[in-house]
Amino acid sequence: MDMKRDWTLPGLTVGFALIAVVGTLVLPDWLMALTVNSFSRALAVLGLMVLWRCGLVSFGHALYYGLGAYVVALLGKDWGISEVLITLPAAALLSGLVGFGIGFIMRRYREIFFAMLSLAFSMVMYGILVKTEALGSTDGFSIEQPSFMGWTPEDATEKLHTIFLMLCFICWAVAALVHRYLQSTLGNLTRAIRDNEIRVEYLGISAQHAVHIKYVMSAALAGLGGAMLAISLGQVDPDSMVNWPVSGELVFVTILSGPGSVVAPFIGSVLFELIRTYAFEWVPGAWQLIVGATLLVIIFFLPGGVWSLISRAIGKREDL
Repeated sequence: MDMKRDWTLPGLTVGFALIAVVGTLVLPDWLMALTVNSFSRALAVLGLMVLWRCGLVSFGHALYYGLGAYVVALLGKDWGISEVLITLPAAALLSGLVGFGIGFIMRRYREIFFAMLSLAFSMVMYGILVKTEALGSTDGFSIEQPSFMGWTPEDATEKLHTIFLMLCFICWAVAALVHRYLQSTLGNLTRAIRDNEIRVEYLGISAQHAVHIKYVMSAALAGLGGAMLAISLGQVDPDSMVNWPVSGELVFVTILSGPGSVVAPFIGSVLFELIRTYAFEWVPGAWQLIVGATLLVIIFFLPGGVWSLISRAIGKREDL
C-alpha cells in the first residue's frame, strides 16, 4: 500500500497563491491575459480529464464551453445582469443541466461512438447560433462590462487584474474539489470503468450512472471555463466559442497535459498557449504545423502527457 502523503492540495494552495501574487506584481498585461485565457481553457480540460480517466474522449465539449460564454453574454444583453457572482454560477449550472439531459444519451455509448456523438451535438449548437440573428449570428456580440460584488473596474488594466485574481481563486477551488472527488469511491471508479465495466456492474454499481455523473461534471466545468473566457474577452461568437476546432483544442490540451493530476490541465493549457503564440509570431505561415508536430511528439514519446515528466522528476507514482 502506498503510504506516501498526498501533497496535491497543499501544492495547489501554494501554487495558485504564488501565481496570484507574483502574477499581479510582475507579469505584463499581455502575459497576464494569456494566463487568463489558459486557465479558462484549463477548467474545461479538467472536466475532459475526468472523462479521459474513464477511457472516454469528447470531441464536442465546445457545446458547453460556448454555452457558458453565451449565458454570460445574454444575461448582460437581455437582463442587464453583469455581476460575476450571478453570471458564473448561472453559466456552470445551465451547462450542467444541458449536460444532464444529453448525458442520458451519451452514457450509453463508448469509444468512437461517444466521441462522434458529442461532436454532432456540438455542431447542432453551432448551427443554431450561426442561423439565429437574435444571438448575433456569425458576428456574435459584445458583453456588458462585468461587476465584482457591485464594483465595476474603471479601465482595462484594472479589469484584467481583477479577473486574474478571481480566476486564480476559482481554479484553486475547482481543482481542489475535483481532486477530492477523484479520491472518493465514485471518483475511483474511473479506472475500473475504463478497464472492465462488467466487473463494475457485478459490484452492484451502474457504470452508466457513474459515466453520467462525470459527464455532467465535465459539462459544468466547460461552461464555467467558457464563461470566464467570455468575461475576459468581452465578446462572444460561434467560431471562437462553439465551432469544432474549439473542441479539438480542448482535446489537444487534454492529451498534452495528461490525466495524472488535476494540476496537469493548468500546466498543459499554459504550455499550449505559449506554443501557439510563439509559433504564430515566429512562423505565421506554418504555426499549425508546429502545433501538430507537438501533438505527434506527445503521442509517440509522452503518452502520459507533460505531467508524466513532472511526476518522474519528483518521484511520484502517477495515478491513472
